[in-house]
Amino acid sequence: MEIKIRKFYTFVEEINSDGGKEITDKTHIRAASAVVIENPFAGKYVEDLSALTDWSVEIAPVLVEKALKTAGIDKSEVESYGKGAIVGGNGELEHAAAILHPKLGKPFRDAVDGGKAIIPSAKKMGYPGCTLDVPLHYKDAAFVRTHFDAMEVRIPDGPRDNEIAVILVVTNCGRPHPRVGGLKVEDAKCEDGLR
Repeated sequence: MEIKIRKFYTFVEEINSDGGKEITDKTHIRAASAVVIENPFAGKYVEDLSALTDWSVEIAPVLVEKALKTAGIDKSEVESYGKGAIVGGNGELEHAAAILHPKLGKPFRDAVDGGKAIIPSAKKMGYPGCTLDVPLHYKDAAFVRTHFDAMEVRIPDGPRDNEIAVILVVTNCGRPHPRVGGLKVEDAKCEDGLR
């Protein structure tokens, strides 16, 4: 089954100051890339969702490449990642799960030079212009507290009732001025994806 793409949507946040304090170590960049597709299963219950699962393998590297190119960062600079999907009103959450979970992780990790930690995700039913907070954490150790974060994503004209918006986010940073303790990047062992 061919998946029909209506549009790509990519945007970048460059954070130079937060809480009244300048960021001096580097420019903090978050990049989101989304694709809005026609949901081939909108309006009907279908047992076999493998068309969405298989398609996710193809789209993950495309979305990461668009995000990195728009942000002007190299894949070796990626520190955090996350994924999400918004399903239009005639779909169901399981359609988002079919895209995000079984097969998307490996090509996403390959596109950012690895990643041992689970890729955090969010999914919801929505309408054109609704927002999704895509959760983020450090790609090699999920418990690195400095990188517990999220990026709000909004696609002005999607998803329509018969569509799904699939979103991948990458960053070159954690939060701007972390100071709540916990595991830091420099102390992470990065062996088991957790610590």
